[in-house]
Parts: sequence; structure tokens; C-alpha cells
Amino acid sequence: MRAMAGHGERIPTPNIPHSRFLPSSNDPHPTLDPFPLPPPPCYKLGSAPASSRRVTSRCCIALRPRSAQLGHPPNIMAQLKAARVADVPMALDVLAAGAPATAILAEVDAAGARSAAAGGGGGGQRFAVIGHRGKGMNALASPDRRMQEVKENTLRSFNEAARFPVDYVEFDVQVTKDGCPVIFHDNFIFTEEDGKILDKSVTDLQLEDFLLYGPQNGQGKGGKPLLRKLKDGRIVNWNVQSDDSVCTLQEAFEKVNPRLGFNIELKFDDNLEYQEEELTRILQAILKVVFEYAKDRPIIFSSFQPDAAQVMRKLQSTYPVYFLTNGGTEIYADVRRNSLEEAIKLCLASGMQGIVSEARGIFRHPAAVPKIKEANLSLLTYGTLNNVPEAVYMQHLMGVNGVIVDLVQEITEAVSELITVPEPDLNAENLSNGAAKDATTPNFSQREISFLLRLIPELVQ
Repeated sequence: MRAMAGHGERIPTPNIPHSRFLPSSNDPHPTLDPFPLPPPPCYKLGSAPASSRRVTSRCCIALRPRSAQLGHPPNIMAQLKAARVADVPMALDVLAAGAPATAILAEVDAAGARSAAAGGGGGGQRFAVIGHRGKGMNALASPDRRMQEVKENTLRSFNEAARFPVDYVEFDVQVTKDGCPVIFHDNFIFTEEDGKILDKSVTDLQLEDFLLYGPQNGQGKGGKPLLRKLKDGRIVNWNVQSDDSVCTLQEAFEKVNPRLGFNIELKFDDNLEYQEEELTRILQAILKVVFEYAKDRPIIFSSFQPDAAQVMRKLQSTYPVYFLTNGGTEIYADVRRNSLEEAIKLCLASGMQGIVSEARGIFRHPAAVPKIKEANLSLLTYGTLNNVPEAVYMQHLMGVNGVIVDLVQEITEAVSELITVPEPDLNAENLSNGAAKDATTPNFSQREISFLLRLIPELVQ
């Protein structure tokens, strides 16, 4: 039994196999870290032999005609499609590389130098791919049907993700009014009754009421219509190709493939202020379920709420806690949320084990990556750029430990060499001819990576 620090409730500690984790060297209470920090691999762009430079990615970048680029087009992120970089017309290569691209290349070189100095060559290091809300979030306004394939944050979505070589699924946990942790992203849940749109805060609902929204699996009856409010204010039907019911955290532990780790985002409303007593009550409810049902399943906690992340770190030392940040791409009243530098300071002051940054924050501020590594922190990223294989590969070269992605199948296929740890080949002949090194080189050409770098100034806006 483990006593909660400063609190009377005692929570059982699961028996977790230590072989999958490493303890944090600075922690008086060794904490299991799912992303230990071996040096990043040392690759030279385009150094793979011609036979291994084939394009394996399905999801790359397609752009508007060049004439449209000469004006003031919409943000280029809206133009990301399933295509191949190699298929884009050569005329687009005239795009000039900007300062961010130069800084990124400098950081790639620096990461390679750090790897070489540490004696690392990339072989054996696993790069983590994490399914966002399962097999991917639902972007209901997107023309890309893959973004409405499976209902996000459901048992079906988690188990669909398990069909691919992902290490974890990421999902959002809130606690209902009667103290039950449930999995749901949005702060408010919407429905329609008698032609009127009604909304309720998830945390103001009793569990019984929360479970009435959406499909009612195995109960032979329909639930309340489940609607969703989009960022532009529209409220639409939550229509997906493969629907499923909402679920609790306990159900996820009981019914999701046990090989999958859980990246549990501790979800709080940005518009509310929380006292430590309230945060403690909420987090203890989550920990009670985790300690009772996690068994051997790897767990990471993360949160955008700085105080919640700190309290979770105080309450337990069994599982790592990561701080979620936009990396400076958005500005908040709480300065701790406004930059990677502030994230590093918060993690070091609180004993947290890692940072999860918006990918654009890493590309905008590549010099932050070595600072994060020097602080002995793991680094994951999330965001739309992580659905572009070349952007994922570039982050790997920069030293990022893993990515949270929506297009689970496409990304795991495109970077399969990075997410599979090869068996070491001790044959002297193979080592001498470089076969061992080339076996871990992803199949992206130098031209594809160069093309992405030319787009970086617009991609990170």
C-alpha cells in the first residue's frame, strides 16, 4: 500500500515490470520513465544507399498551384493531404529556405554530434508513436474521411489503434460530479431535445447521466443524440463511420488490449481556477482507478494545467508526469504555459519527467531541444504536423523521443524503421560493411527532407 503524500487515503501500488522503464537519476523516489534518454541517432541526410531511398510514406504534402502561393494564401496547414512529396512539381523547389530551416538543420547537426560524442549510432533506440485519442481525433469539419473513421476516445478506437505498432494511446480523463473518471475530450457535452441545443459541463454530470449520451452498447436502446461544438462555433452531429459509446477509465483498463500503454491527459477547463484541495480530490479519484486496474500496463500522466501536473507529481512517484505545452504557439495568462523555457523550469522545479510540446513549438525553437535533453527530460510532441511523415522523421533527427499522431496507420508504416528495435547483428562482416547502421535509416530521400525544410517557415505559422 502507498500512502498519498499529505493525505489520509491509501492507494495500492501495482506490481510493474521494471524492464520496460528506467528510474530517474535525480529522484529520491525512483520513478519509472517510459522514455529513457539514449543519445539521438547520428544520420546524414541522404546518406542511405540508393536501394533504401525509396519513398514509403503515404501521407506527405500536397500544395496549391504555385500561382496561388504568390499572393496571401490561407495557412498552408490546411493544404496538407495524403500525397507524396516526390510528386510535387519541381517548380516548388524555388521556395527559399528561411531562418527556422537553418536553425533546424543546425540542431540536427548538433544532435548528431551529441550522439557521436556519446558513442550512439541510433541502432536499438526506439522512437515512440502514440495514437491520439486512440486511432485519431475526430475532425468533423475536415474533408479527410480518415478524421471521422472511428469515434475518438472510445474502447473501439483504442483497440483499433492496437492493431498497429503504437506504444501508447493518449486520451483525456475528467471526473464526474459523483467522482468517477470518464474519458472525454471536450469540457462540455452537447445534445438536442425538442429542437433545442442543450449543453452540460462533463464534470457537472453524474456518471449515470454521462453514459446516456451517444450509442448505448448492449442495452438495446438509443441514447441522447451526441453533438459537438466546433472551433468556429457551429454545433454539428457527431457523425463517424464507426461509432461507439462513451466510456469510463475503469472500462479502458478492463477492455483495451493490455499491451498498449496509456498516456492519460488530466483534463481541466482553462477558464476555471482550481484550488489545490479540489485538484487533489480529482486526481485521487483518477489514481484510485489507476492503481486498482493498471496492473502491468505502462502509464504516463500529462496535463496542460501546471498546478494539476505538480499535484500529481506530489501524490505519487510510481508513474511519470509530463507537462503539456503549446510551446509558445499560443499565449496564456499563466506564463508557465507560454514557452518551452518555462516548461523546462516547471519540470525541474517539480520533479516531472518530461515535456509534451506542440510540434510547431519545436520547429520554431529548435534550440530548446538540447536544453530539454540537458535537463534529463523526455520530449514528446503533438499536433497536425505529426501527420506528415517527413516532419516526424525530422523531429527524430532533432532528438524528439516520440510523437502523438492521428493517422496511426500511415505514420507507423512510414517510420517503421524508427519504431522497431532491430536485433543486434554481431557478425563482423555485416558491421564492417555498414549494414547494421543502414538498417535503421528511414526511407526518406534528401530531396523530400529538403522540401519540408523549405516549407517550415509557413508550416509553423
